[in-house]
Parts: sequence; C-alpha cells; structure tokens
Amino acid sequence: MSTEESERVVSVSSRGQATIPKEYREKLGIEAPGRVKFVETATGEVVVQPIESVTDLRGTLAGKTDDSGRTATELLREERSRDRDDDQIAPADRTSGDSPTDVDDGGDDE
Repeated sequence: MSTEESERVVSVSSRGQATIPKEYREKLGIEAPGRVKFVETATGEVVVQPIESVTDLRGTLAGKTDDSGRTATELLREERSRDRDDDQIAPADRTSGDSPTDVDDGGDDE
C-alpha cells in the first residue's frame, strides 16, 4: 500500500453489512440511502464504486442465473414475450372472468 492510500477497518454485522466510513462516502459522493458496487480487480482487490446511474449496474448480473438456470437476459426476454402476448388479447377478452368487482365477498349486496 502506498503512502498516498488510506486504510480503515470496519466491522461486518451478522447480516453481512458494513458501514462505509463517512470520509469515504463524502469523497466518493455516496449518499445514504444509496447503492454502491463492489468490483474485483485483476489483482484480486475489491474496489467500492458509487453508482451514479442505472447504467452503472450494466454487467453486474453477467453469468448469474436464477434457481431454474435462466440468465437475466432470458428472464427479460420471457417477460417481454408475455407482455406482447397480453397486448394481443382483445380488450373484451381482458375484462372477461372474475374481476375484483365480480368476486363474491359473502355480503348481502343487491
């Protein structure tokens, strides 16, 4: 570690939470509540980076899958396909069946 680098030791809770020291939050512009990302460098160091926009999250799910083995891209494509299918249903078909106003709540409505 060079003389220009600073170092702080923080505790990690039983839930895996650690508090980023105020001096680093201020220096990096991390607001609370907020989000940061942890990036592992080629040398194995873990760097904390502030997330300034949604595009900063790009790639964070690369290689990750859900319990069924589907990637985030596959899940998104499935969701978009379902949305397209729903959009193709005729408006009259959308309102058929039970709606919240059609459900019998056991009351004596007349």
